[in-house]
Amino acid sequence: MSESNIETPRDGAALLRRRRLLQLMAAGTTMALVPGVSAMRATAQTAAPKGGVLRVSAPFNPSSLDPVTSGAGSDHMILYSLYDTLVDFEPETLQPVPGLSTEWAFETPTRLVMTLREGVKFHDGTDFDAEAVKANLDRALTDPRSTAKGDLASVESVDVVETHVVAINLNRPDSALPLILADRPGMMASPTAFAEEGRNFDRTPVGTGPFSFVSWNDGDAVEMARFDGYWDEELPHLDGIVFRVITDLNTGLRSVIAGESDFVYRLNPQQKLVADRMGDKVVVRTSPTVANYHIVFNYAKPPLNDVRVRQAINYAVDREAFNQAALLGLGTVAQTMLPPGYWAHDEAHDGFFTHDPDKARALLAEAGYADGVQLQYYSNADQSSQQRAEIIMEQLRQVGINCVLTTGSNSDMFQRFMVRGEGDAIMVNWTGRPDPVQCFLFVYGEQGANNPGKVPPPPEMAEAIAEAQAAVSQEDRKPAFSRIEQAALEHALSCEVAFVPAIEVHSPKVGGYQPSLLGKPKFNRLYLES
Repeated sequence: MSESNIETPRDGAALLRRRRLLQLMAAGTTMALVPGVSAMRATAQTAAPKGGVLRVSAPFNPSSLDPVTSGAGSDHMILYSLYDTLVDFEPETLQPVPGLSTEWAFETPTRLVMTLREGVKFHDGTDFDAEAVKANLDRALTDPRSTAKGDLASVESVDVVETHVVAINLNRPDSALPLILADRPGMMASPTAFAEEGRNFDRTPVGTGPFSFVSWNDGDAVEMARFDGYWDEELPHLDGIVFRVITDLNTGLRSVIAGESDFVYRLNPQQKLVADRMGDKVVVRTSPTVANYHIVFNYAKPPLNDVRVRQAINYAVDREAFNQAALLGLGTVAQTMLPPGYWAHDEAHDGFFTHDPDKARALLAEAGYADGVQLQYYSNADQSSQQRAEIIMEQLRQVGINCVLTTGSNSDMFQRFMVRGEGDAIMVNWTGRPDPVQCFLFVYGEQGANNPGKVPPPPEMAEAIAEAQAAVSQEDRKPAFSRIEQAALEHALSCEVAFVPAIEVHSPKVGGYQPSLLGKPKFNRLYLES
């Protein structure tokens, strides 16, 4: 069975919409059209057994189950099963493929027209249509608690063209928008539900995904059940998923080895060594990702509002020593948020910051901190996160930067540091985004969720981001990304430390899993062997 890149029209209205898009292409106004679907997505799933509940060991409690207010990258693994996105992406290449939108094209450089999948229902029975898309995007742009504003900064307005055709009007060209809509901004929630629930929608999610929400007990478990009305009749294979919140990775791994859980993700190399000794009792997977450990700065206030202090931190950190101590050498030293070998990364920036304690001390003295400076350093409370924090804090101490450590749960640290602007620095596992421009918008953009002080990016970075969004092909976008990386390094807007592999362990009875370059597992196509 194969699937074409444009769905076969089933009625006259659909045929007219397809002709409209083809006319736009012939006129030369189409900037992008959805690419073909890979063999993986086209493979028939009829052989997969049905039934069973997948038990997943999740290392983090969610920050929110509302994609508009969620901000932690670790939330994605749960959100993916509750919500479909307007655009999907290939896990190995991050190239866009159809989601809730079956096809899309830029009518002009600043108007994106999307044809929506028909016959889709939200879990509460609300119809998915163009009105629902407009309500979702309007909410993401205007809700005071929205963490998606930065990603959607190019969106001016949304028009309902037909019942299943929507047009997104932009204030500037943005070729990244389709893949941005493959992330949280494109996760569609029931307008009926979020209108009725208000702030409580954080805890009562309603999407169109293959699984519907059952319960969320904080720090314990998130439970979801098969959605029998799912638009893809072949999915899901499972009766349900239970995400058990087990913050200690050693305990999470032991739960899979003991048969109490079926899947654990976000493991460290230390747990991989243990899992490797289990033989065929478990399946161990290691795959490359664009995820990295980086230190986020709150540079809206002293002392990190001084670029020299931020540069001093970058020179004080010994990235290779961190890689060996924290990642057993399995990581790759990082300079920017784009990894070596990635299409958007400029290798000319490799080695921009070297380990140079003397230079770090000189920069601190120049900034007026010859006798040292103190930072409020935040970290997740789990053992692995604290170990990584201790490595960094010791490296900083050696140049006169003394850190006071504050720890808490992942969701607590996100609220305190990213939302309320407490603290000076925090190390997070940045998991990347489908389009690389999202990384810089999310972390450095004025409305970026990981920019706690909401400080505007340097003018040269803002200009380069706009150029990266205006260009279409990867080749044309590369120069702009190089300038974005250069600005991030020169202004020392963060401290990138090391890229990490995805390490996942699951029971041999788990089938259908495919790793993602983002390092974020999707469980929608998984099944359990009887």
